[in-house]
Amino acid sequence: MFQRMKDDLDMVLELDPAAKNRFEVLLTYSGIHAVWAHLVAHWFYKKDLKLIARIISQVMRFLTGIEIHPGANIGRRLFIDHGMGVVIGETCNIGNNVTIYQGVTLGGTGKEDHKRHPDIDDNVLIAAGAKVLGNIRIGESSNVGANSVVLKNVPAHSTVVGIPGHVVKQHGQRVRKHNNFDHRDLPDPLFEKLLELEKEVNNFRREVGSEVKDGSHI
Repeated sequence: MFQRMKDDLDMVLELDPAAKNRFEVLLTYSGIHAVWAHLVAHWFYKKDLKLIARIISQVMRFLTGIEIHPGANIGRRLFIDHGMGVVIGETCNIGNNVTIYQGVTLGGTGKEDHKRHPDIDDNVLIAAGAKVLGNIRIGESSNVGANSVVLKNVPAHSTVVGIPGHVVKQHGQRVRKHNNFDHRDLPDPLFEKLLELEKEVNNFRREVGSEVKDGSHI
């Protein structure tokens, strides 16, 4: 248990340049508090003491803004950065070395029974505001872009963005032409569509203007 706590603290120090030392992380990082409280709640959940487990979960939700259902399975070195608004569902399985930013939902679609929530493999990064919904799998070492809504399986070593989410990079190769796949600057498919529409409107205006000038419709 103490080794796990040390690993979790070290994970934060590796990934967050604002973290200065383990003592600071221990006292001030709500993501760490939520994960450790979940370990206790999960223990009660497995002992079929589900009311106690849920009480612990809801107390930590009130204190941290992070809601982790006690039934969820969480691997080692999970880093929930900032964390406010993070929701992790009951049948969710999270691997090792996973990073989750604020506003992320690992939830259900309301259409599944029993296994309702996603599986997140090792070394996955899920950026702020993303929604991963349903009984799907996010493959190892994949990135989910900010505000994406992912409803289908994502292959390992992929980058997925958009609403609905689609793969734009896989195994180091660009599926579409984009300049940067950093989670802070991922491509926005909706914005690209708006740009295409703007070009079409401008082309239409030029065509209409040319026809009016030469009198073809007068």
